[in-house]
Amino acid sequence: MREAVTGPGVRHYPVLFSSGALGPLKLDNRAVVSPMTRTSATADGHATAAMADYYRDFARRGWGLIVTEAAYVDLAYSQGYANQPGIASESHARAWRPVVEAAHREGAPILMQIFHAGAINQGNHWVKGSIAPSAVRPLGEQIARYGGSGPFQVPREITRAEMAEIVAGFAAAARRAVAAGFDGIEVHGANGYLPDQFLTTYTNHRTDEYGGAVENRVRFHCEIMRAVRDAVPPQYPVGVRISQTKVNDLAYAWPGGVDDAAAIFSALAKTGIDFIDVSAHLGCDPVFGTDESLAGLAKKFSGLTVMANGKLHDPAKAEELLSAGQADFAAIAKGALADPAWPRKIAAGEAPVAFDPEMISPLATLDNTAAWRRRRGIAA
Repeated sequence: MREAVTGPGVRHYPVLFSSGALGPLKLDNRAVVSPMTRTSATADGHATAAMADYYRDFARRGWGLIVTEAAYVDLAYSQGYANQPGIASESHARAWRPVVEAAHREGAPILMQIFHAGAINQGNHWVKGSIAPSAVRPLGEQIARYGGSGPFQVPREITRAEMAEIVAGFAAAARRAVAAGFDGIEVHGANGYLPDQFLTTYTNHRTDEYGGAVENRVRFHCEIMRAVRDAVPPQYPVGVRISQTKVNDLAYAWPGGVDDAAAIFSALAKTGIDFIDVSAHLGCDPVFGTDESLAGLAKKFSGLTVMANGKLHDPAKAEELLSAGQADFAAIAKGALADPAWPRKIAAGEAPVAFDPEMISPLATLDNTAAWRRRRGIAA
């Protein structure tokens, strides 16, 4: 049986350390390892033994739930970064099984995040161009810590046939994840990747039913979510990650404010999914002149289970958000990367290792983070 997370700190954060449920999954506490790009798979997208060790470490250090880094869904245009893992083939699925088994041996459930880069791909070693809702170059520069440099390429406008293929590709990837043993699926619909490119006004200039009003721009998200929901067993947890900001644009906000939030979250809820993972790079503060965070609006307008992400490595902030009913789980990224033992240390009243940007420099790989720890004499 998995060792419980205990200690004097638990009484300070009673909601964070209370048990919870995600569909049929029973979670020991509400601290979730948020998905983080680590670019440490093989060149052809297969998970490695180092990745199994990485996820096993979270599992044995007391996290209630783990969500993997994003895995690309097809071999055409979906890969975003060199050495990103895939779930685009049966061999990819087989390579993930030791990762799942490592987490399960330590008693932790693990979800797979599935992904299509759209226009946000880097280096482009593996595809001939990129696709997006409209032929608009992404803002900013490629991301150095993921191996990119210089401006993004201008994508080609996606065809209707390709859209249908991508929806089917997400469904096929979900079935592979089920076969690999994962406990649930999260679709990456955030941070400027393909579904979010449809949702974002300045990257979607379409004049068909996928462009214009927010109800049209969220349509592609909903088609993907219905396809994934239908591809897996009825009680199998399925969710989507949503954000306003992007990896290449930290300032974007939904132009319709609360009205957009109501349209987006209610539309997603109607697809039959189980949860929404709300990513807020700048933190879980109130938005749109309300007294609610974006996660709180997701809870209000969807009625679904909500994970909140954004500077919640501060346990007091996580507890406040959870206690207010604005989220059901706190998804933690940099805090988890910096210290896999974050839950046990918070529970014990100890200070976790603080995040240092050098942990993901010059590249956001497992090797670079391990080297940072060795230089400082911090145990793995």
